[in-house]
Amino acid sequence: MAELDRVPESAPQSCTLPTEDRPLRLAEWDALFATQVTAPSWPEPLRLRLELPAGAESQERTRDLAARESECCSFFGFTVAVTPAAVVLDIAVDQEHEAVLHAMAARAVEAAAPRDTQ
Repeated sequence: MAELDRVPESAPQSCTLPTEDRPLRLAEWDALFATQVTAPSWPEPLRLRLELPAGAESQERTRDLAARESECCSFFGFTVAVTPAAVVLDIAVDQEHEAVLHAMAARAVEAAAPRDTQ
């Protein structure tokens, strides 16, 4: 897990989000990932899919975060689709940014893991 904690410092040079804002943005992603209704999936090697709760609030939150992330990290391609059962977020990157997507996927998997209730 330590490697994921270093993501803010190891963000690609093409990321324009100020370094001091990166931990806050990661916390926003972690909070979104924690709402997943299914584990993340890989429809294609460079495309991660997250299924989030259905509803206007979830849709608005997902679109807002994806739009803000696109402003600073143009290498991400976000697609938000709405179905009756879920808000579906696809995150795509080019080959050069594959490691960034995998780090994001690892965070999403961690957030989707069942919590120990003891």
